[in-house]
Amino acid sequence: MTSTDAAPTEVSRSAALALGDDALILSHRLGEWAGHAPVLEEEVALANIALDLLGQARVLLSLAGDEDELAFLREERSFRNLQLVEQPNGDFAHTIARQLYFSFHQHELYAELAVGDGPFAPLAAKAVKETAYHRDHAEQWTLRLGDGTQESRARMRTALDVLWKYTGEMFQPVDGIEGVDWAALEARWLAAVGGVLERAGLALPEGPRTGAWAAGAGRQGLHTESFGRLLAEMQHLHRSHPGASW
Repeated sequence: MTSTDAAPTEVSRSAALALGDDALILSHRLGEWAGHAPVLEEEVALANIALDLLGQARVLLSLAGDEDELAFLREERSFRNLQLVEQPNGDFAHTIARQLYFSFHQHELYAELAVGDGPFAPLAAKAVKETAYHRDHAEQWTLRLGDGTQESRARMRTALDVLWKYTGEMFQPVDGIEGVDWAALEARWLAAVGGVLERAGLALPEGPRTGAWAAGAGRQGLHTESFGRLLAEMQHLHRSHPGASW
């Protein structure tokens, strides 16, 4: 995926940061599976998804400014990613539940953004093909774990329950993204995710769907405890060798 020369407005910059940070942080989380995935095939699959997300992040952050500075020199409160994507990998079921929730949301959102001539349409038209793969990967593993052993089903159910409270934030309107019916987007997401879980012998969790403080907290720069450690690891090399080149 290549960057664009379009000049962002202040409003589109806010949206570019939000979407770019989502992709950047989730890419880093998935990269943490390198060398630790349960099977070799998943090493490749998760790495490919991480690279897709990193490509999206580079395009989006370049719309907002210098992509390296935005990724490696911002402080925690300046990041606008969803709290969902920063959650630790946990076990494999936990990662798959996070992927199920986010990839279905991202695919629906980019499908809407790809229509028309909005500032994110060119990016979304390419990214929607990538997110379709991400969504299908999460769906197939949800079916395998939910309809697998008693242990895999229990782990998947636990992961879905733990992450459920972070999903409401995905459907809070984002400044600079116009023409999206967020309520309709949420309804489609609930129907699609619910359909997958039903086929897997699982069900949508119950309970409130808000983040650690309130829905939308990540977009306001409020993050969960694990995010500080993630950021320290992600930014360590760049901050330790400022101006270095290879």
